[in-house]
Amino acid sequence: MTAGPSPSPEMSSRVPEWRSTGTLAALQELLDVAGSAPEAVARRAGISTSEVHSMRLLSQSPMGPVELARHLGVTSAASSGVVDRLVAHGHAERRPHPADGRRTVVVVTEQGRAAVIGWLLPMFQALAALDQSLSEVERAVVERYLTGAVEALRSLL
Repeated sequence: MTAGPSPSPEMSSRVPEWRSTGTLAALQELLDVAGSAPEAVARRAGISTSEVHSMRLLSQSPMGPVELARHLGVTSAASSGVVDRLVAHGHAERRPHPADGRRTVVVVTEQGRAAVIGWLLPMFQALAALDQSLSEVERAVVERYLTGAVEALRSLL
């Protein structure tokens, strides 16, 4: 476990209520591990991190390569290369856009969905077991804390 956020003299003077706690240290470690997870998943799956991020985005909603490029923060040419690789792996396919026949949308295939579930299954199982170990009262406290943490992070966006 990392040491967690330590209040600097400047932070303590600007945010007097800030103090290092076990929950803040655990939250910092969660954020650090979450930041490293896509690279680890990509390495195990034999694909790039851009492909992992694309599969996450496309699993939520089909989109065109240009829209995918915007979400990934890459050029449309780079996005097209990512899509080409996903299609070659059988994880996605290009389909005609439902409203504009000149465009295409990229859709995750059933094989792609199964691959993603396989890559993430150990995490899903561990999280489900952890969640089931909580009482309803504990779950409410954890939910309140995590929802507050999400709101705090969103203040940066």
